[in-house]
Amino acid sequence: MLETKPAVKTRAKTKARPDSVQEFLTQLAIFVIAAFLGYELISRVPNLLHTPLMSATNAIHGVILVGGMITLSIDAGAPLKVVGFIAVFFGALNVVGGFWVTNRMLSMFRPPVHRVKKRENG
Repeated sequence: MLETKPAVKTRAKTKARPDSVQEFLTQLAIFVIAAFLGYELISRVPNLLHTPLMSATNAIHGVILVGGMITLSIDAGAPLKVVGFIAVFFGALNVVGGFWVTNRMLSMFRPPVHRVKKRENG
């Protein structure tokens, strides 16, 4: 009996796959457009809205922080672990800094606290 193998199309291993190049270019284009759009939107925000905008940004970076932790928890290669670590580091840095700045800005609107100096007995 003769066995026939199904015809399988194989790609040459020396050439880059067009799907991965196309996917990379798509992701790069989305990143560039998002960076440009973010810069344009933030530069046009009035000063009065910076505190609420900072709170929303903290929430977004909290999501990035969770995504980075999930990326670190899966068993993947070293490049993915590096990207996950960078995401967790900068996400945490931005969340902490954002809450610190928001708290400082909100404290400007609180009534002043009068401190009483203690007299020295003497």
